[in-house]
Amino acid sequence: MTLFRTAAYAAFVVAASPAAAQSSDRDVADTSLTVGSVVVTGTRLPRSGDEVLTSVDVLGGDLAQRQSVDNTWELFARLPGVTLTDFNQGNTSGRFSIRGFNGEGEINAVKLLIDGIPSNANDGGMVFIDMVMPLDIAAVELVRGTADPRYGLHNIAGNANILTRIGGTYLDARALAGAFGTYEGQVSAGIERGGFSQNYFVGYRQTDGFREHADLRRANLAGKWFYDLGGAAVGAIARYSTAKAQEPGYLTSRDNAENRSTSYAISETDGGKRRLGEYSLHLDADVASELSLAAKAYVTTQFDDRYVRFSADVSQQRRLTEETQYGGLLTLHYRPEVAFLHRLQIEAGGDVQVQDNKSRRWLTERRVATRQTRDQAFDLTVYGGYVQAVIEPTGWLKITPAWRVDRVSGELDDRLAGARYAVNDYGTISQPKLSVAVTPLTGLTAYANYGRTFQIGAGSGAYKVPPRTTDLAPSINTGWEAGVKYARGTWLEGRVALWRQTATGEIKRRLNDPNGDFDNLGETRRQGIDVQVNLAPIAGVSLWGAYSYQHARIRTPDPATPAQAGNWIDHVPQNLFSGGLDLVPAARWRVSLWGNGQFSYELTANNDRGRYGAYVVVSSEVAFEVTPQVELSAQVKNLGNEQYEYVWWDGTQLLNAPADPRALYGAVRLRF
Repeated sequence: MTLFRTAAYAAFVVAASPAAAQSSDRDVADTSLTVGSVVVTGTRLPRSGDEVLTSVDVLGGDLAQRQSVDNTWELFARLPGVTLTDFNQGNTSGRFSIRGFNGEGEINAVKLLIDGIPSNANDGGMVFIDMVMPLDIAAVELVRGTADPRYGLHNIAGNANILTRIGGTYLDARALAGAFGTYEGQVSAGIERGGFSQNYFVGYRQTDGFREHADLRRANLAGKWFYDLGGAAVGAIARYSTAKAQEPGYLTSRDNAENRSTSYAISETDGGKRRLGEYSLHLDADVASELSLAAKAYVTTQFDDRYVRFSADVSQQRRLTEETQYGGLLTLHYRPEVAFLHRLQIEAGGDVQVQDNKSRRWLTERRVATRQTRDQAFDLTVYGGYVQAVIEPTGWLKITPAWRVDRVSGELDDRLAGARYAVNDYGTISQPKLSVAVTPLTGLTAYANYGRTFQIGAGSGAYKVPPRTTDLAPSINTGWEAGVKYARGTWLEGRVALWRQTATGEIKRRLNDPNGDFDNLGETRRQGIDVQVNLAPIAGVSLWGAYSYQHARIRTPDPATPAQAGNWIDHVPQNLFSGGLDLVPAARWRVSLWGNGQFSYELTANNDRGRYGAYVVVSSEVAFEVTPQVELSAQVKNLGNEQYEYVWWDGTQLLNAPADPRALYGAVRLRF
């Protein structure tokens, strides 16, 4: 009950904030919050979550473009309620997670899209996120919860769509240098004439890393071509990324405390190379005055070759992953005029995702193979569809029922065993959803939603590999959310949301298992509160702050582990907080201060190895506009030199990956 009382009080505080209404207040249901600003240069790739009545957060391109990050997932630190897991191991750098899921890689619960193209690996991992560097980002949209019917596979706790710069005529270049031998160059350019737009991006980043044996080299290329025919637009996007990185490995707790920058001799041949590609075709068309469609077709490719040794007690491994995914998405929007309704929109969509995957592993000694432990080739096809109605009986009430179904097919070849296995017969996976929003006053939106999403096995876990001979059912996540969004003009936005998500038969990957098998976590429950406020009280001053409480427990464990009943799910901090301040103290100057942090987490599902991982990190930036085309900036990350680390239990000992200490970067940006 304390959780509900806290949420009710926070909602009252946000809704009762004194302010005079301004003419820019929206009188339609709006549940989104934006950090930074979004500049629309293209007309055919709008934010896709505008009709989703759930907690939606948008990171503006202005904030994203000026960040110095080794990996693009680090940008999500600027969004509220996001858990960051920083392995700091070369190409396997880390990931973000939401809604009480961890970032360990055992369960990847966020659907990743880049310009609307599905961009998860087979296991749900987010390797493709590093194909997009900050200067090419127009906005990042994060949709939370189970109410969004547009996506099936990996859309367990929500989805994130990275929208890149499409359309417009401009030249934008940024050069950066700083701590740990870091150098970076990015160029983004656009040309738009006569309805034809071309956008290009090239970027390169290299760093020696804070720790020994931590070099990283990454190059990215992108081209985007769109032609507006008036009633339709067609386009193509191509992206390619290549990276080579060393891995410093994990430290014992003693060495982590005494010599955080060191790397053991056992890791001196660890590291790898990665090549990524993503190619897509796009069509948006007005079929009739009341009917429009959007279609996408795509191919993604991944080649990841990694050598890793986790400790002196185990052998080095070579992990070779090759994946090719292709598919398509189609959405129809029908907007009829109905006399007795304020507004009606019928949306129907479908998608198919086809995967051709290879996963091989060897035990190695200084990159020389000694024994092969895995040789799997498997295909997986997931296809589904949905229908959704956006019904507005009046201007202040929106009701959105939806239904999604998905099916799965495929088979796996175990080349070491010389055997072939069928995919689990998951049946037709039904996912009903319902959202309601009420706007009783200008600027005030109260909303609630309910929905189901699903999880299936990753890798070999999706197939009937002995000793499993019977079909496994999908894990069904059932969630609800209730919230209040309040806005006063352009100077105040606030949102409070209370949410819960329960799962049946939740499974998690065994990350170091030669066969790629899984463990049954059992029935789980996640719930929490999100509180967010954006303020711009006077010209030149803006602030934002957020707090999230997330409660993730195992309710009914696997029968083999009854002692885990009631335990906390590992690596999920219960408290997350973030905030920032942007100032324009004088003409041509800009000053920013922002930070994020979390409380500690349990290391194992047994909850018997202590709690670790708490931190508070603050960063800052000062920028000066030399001319309207030239800006100089200096950024200090981890201003307080906080010593924190990612910690895990390998079965015999604690292992640590230290995070970067205080670091200074300088940049020059040219815009024409």
